[in-house]
Amino acid sequence: MKLGAFSVSLSVKDLDKSKSFYENLGFVVFAGEMEKNYLIMKNGNSLIGLFQGMFENNILTFNPGWDENANQLDDFDDVREIQKKLKTKGIKLEHEADESTAGPASFVVLDPDGNAVLVDQHV
Repeated sequence: MKLGAFSVSLSVKDLDKSKSFYENLGFVVFAGEMEKNYLIMKNGNSLIGLFQGMFENNILTFNPGWDENANQLDDFDDVREIQKKLKTKGIKLEHEADESTAGPASFVVLDPDGNAVLVDQHV
């Protein structure tokens, strides 16, 4: 399965402090807005999303159809196809994409330790 760009989405208490911390590690703001309580930060091919007050726990995020620069890929597995494959393997979905639609959609699964894995397609 082609899952696309990978990032870690962190639930942070203070967006400004977290921004400064990751800037000290060499990350720069790539997307997002302080006013909207989230930033996407980048260091080379590494992406970290900082989200204040949006969700409780950290999330592993994959973006089918995007590379690490948010460029659209010509060849990728649609989120609904990935979801169907996981369902045939008996993996329980916490949130499902509507398989009758096309374009942007997402689903969530939990790994064996309860970590959320978000597969979030923007194209």
